[in-house]
Amino acid sequence: MSKKWVGYLVFFTVLLSGFFYFVFRGTDNWKVKLPTLSYVKPFHFTNQDGQPVTEADLTNKITVVEYFFTTCKGICPKLNTNMKDIYMQFKNEPDFQIFSHTCNPGTDSVAVLKHYADSLQVDTKKWIFITGRKDSLYQMARSSYLLDDPKNNVEKIEDQFIHTQFFALVDRNGKVRGKIYDGLKTLEVQQLKRDLARLLKDK
Repeated sequence: MSKKWVGYLVFFTVLLSGFFYFVFRGTDNWKVKLPTLSYVKPFHFTNQDGQPVTEADLTNKITVVEYFFTTCKGICPKLNTNMKDIYMQFKNEPDFQIFSHTCNPGTDSVAVLKHYADSLQVDTKKWIFITGRKDSLYQMARSSYLLDDPKNNVEKIEDQFIHTQFFALVDRNGKVRGKIYDGLKTLEVQQLKRDLARLLKDK
């Protein structure tokens, strides 16, 4: 190859590099985006203060989602220990929140959830505890948040019981992002924190 063509090649390489630098500098556009797994469907539930909670409450917020029940003696205490760790790290972020849905609404009334929230000593404007109709709660877990197998819907709702250890991460537009995180595994909780921080930066 002649020196002339080598010069042209170097020139266009520098030109192209400069173009990409000016297009992407100061942004995260060069990074691989977190996958979109699902979209949150419309819902209407009730929080620990007896106030309505709908899909509109997800707008412009980054939300961590879980299912638990207050009388659980198995995985739930560990899950909510890990969730409180997430809460403590991000509680001062104005666009951060947690949705903790009960999977046992027959027991976990508004008053029971309020007592449970108070026992954790958390800001219930940031960490919201949610109850509602069992069939609606379970449908959301399966079809929106992907926290349980949708095939379980074929059973009678009276015979169903979700006992999931997974967390979901929802972006400002109501999209479930990243992956479904195992709330009992330290490495996956740490990954959720990193992905949550990325979404908080993405305006």
